[in-house]
Amino acid sequence: TIVTPTTKAEIGMHDQDISKEEIISRGIVKEDEYLMLEKYALDLFERGSEIASERGLILVDTKYEFGKKGDKIYLIDEIHTPDSSRYFYKDSYEELFAKGEQQRQLSKEFVREWLMENNFTGQPGQKIPEMTDEIIKSISDRYIELYEKITGSKFEKAEYSDNIYERIETNILNMLARL
Repeated sequence: TIVTPTTKAEIGMHDQDISKEEIISRGIVKEDEYLMLEKYALDLFERGSEIASERGLILVDTKYEFGKKGDKIYLIDEIHTPDSSRYFYKDSYEELFAKGEQQRQLSKEFVREWLMENNFTGQPGQKIPEMTDEIIKSISDRYIELYEKITGSKFEKAEYSDNIYERIETNILNMLARL
């Protein structure tokens, strides 16, 4: 398992690679905190890999985001979702690998590929191409498939009759109150 730290870049830019030594020398975190973060990341990856394997998947790679408030380190943002991780199907991995073929996967990679096919590269000022209902359904279907595979539960689509912005604000405020 490899740990490759990054830092947040300016809005719209890709995260910036940074070494352990630079993280410590810049005072982003102290050495003991860095070692703790590395352990957290490796432990999370190990557990995620176990769960994925039990469900017929291989957790190929992922990203964890951590934050610090006072002396406490927090895991922030989502983990092990198609937005932050790549999963391969275990049942076809060996055969596809032996043939040198592309792996079947559950991740956001197909969205990235669709964007590139539609000449979107994420450059500043570039307009995101409009997605068809078919593409949106395909994205939704893949996310639901991963949810069901990982959780072992059927995805039940919620019906929202209330104001979604109020729900988001309420949920965020409730979470912040627990910190």
